[in-house]
Amino acid sequence: QVQLVESGGGLVQAGGSLRLSCAASGSVLGIRHMGWYRQAPGKQRELVTTMANDGSTNYADSVKDRFTISRDNAKITVYLQMNSLKPEDTAVYYCYAKRLVNEYWGQGTQVTVSS
Repeated sequence: QVQLVESGGGLVQAGGSLRLSCAASGSVLGIRHMGWYRQAPGKQRELVTTMANDGSTNYADSVKDRFTISRDNAKITVYLQMNSLKPEDTAVYYCYAKRLVNEYWGQGTQVTVSS
């Protein structure tokens, strides 16, 4: 099992920045991908960004050039730097990890962007 604990959410004005962190623990050997998804009220959970062990990344078009994912392999922690935040970025952000064929999720952290 892999446990994921997020931190860093909160309330910010449009145009502001936030940084989310997600620390993995447990059976972390074999994790190949880590990243972030989000779910806004009344909407389905959607991909924000992921990073593979080789450093390759994948971003949703809506966040490209504003959000940046990074990873500290020694700490098994992934970060999401969010800049130029918009009200439509308001959502619960979930940390994600894939180990072998299993997927794991954090409990979620609320990000609210006021206009």
